Amino acid sequence: MTKAPARSFRLLRPPAVVVGLMLLTCLPEIVLFLADRGLIGSARWRPLAYQYGGFWAGLLQGWRPNYPGQPLTMFASYALLHAGLAHLAGNMAALWGLGSVAVERLGAGRFLMLYLIAALGGGVGFGLLTASPAPMVGASGALFGLAGAWTGWELAERGRSGRQLWPVLGLVAGLVALNGLFWLAAHGLLAWETHLGGYLAGALATRLPLFSGRAAPPVATARRAAS
Repeated sequence: MTKAPARSFRLLRPPAVVVGLMLLTCLPEIVLFLADRGLIGSARWRPLAYQYGGFWAGLLQGWRPNYPGQPLTMFASYALLHAGLAHLAGNMAALWGLGSVAVERLGAGRFLMLYLIAALGGGVGFGLLTASPAPMVGASGALFGLAGAWTGWELAERGRSGRQLWPVLGLVAGLVALNGLFWLAAHGLLAWETHLGGYLAGALATRLPLFSGRAAPPVATARRAAS
């Protein structure tokens, strides 16, 4: 009988869908980083990318879009843009860990659906709550959605098994406190509205059977006795 690999070991080798999503998300920032330094294209690429792909709350309040459909496409495109390599690196580290856990529970297809729902939720949160005229970029809304989904799964499992809920609620409180510290450190430039919207979208999604994340019972298989 062989042991299943430890979760910590599996996290060292993220699923292919997570690797693919990381590469897709990294590509725009790498291109813009090179353009910023004059190695390719133009230094105007970054402001143009933000202008056309960032999330502008004003577009939901009557601003004129740059192209037809921008008020809709920005709900997804903002998650593919970042404010620099440090911003990207932090988000990709979170995607590596949270994404691997989510794929383990949902599989590749439902993971991508959940990621998109969380990104949409982040956009909704920012659009409803912000008063900023500046664009919002970054994958953190989707990542907070994955964290919200993990919270939903843990609370549901603990509720079914009668275990205490305070360890999970303590982590949620810590996440809120950490957001507050980052908001202060960033002088109010942290898009907490996006984090909140993504988190709630991910947590609420776990109430749906499609994203409940409940593992199927193991299927017993007959083994031939060694002769």
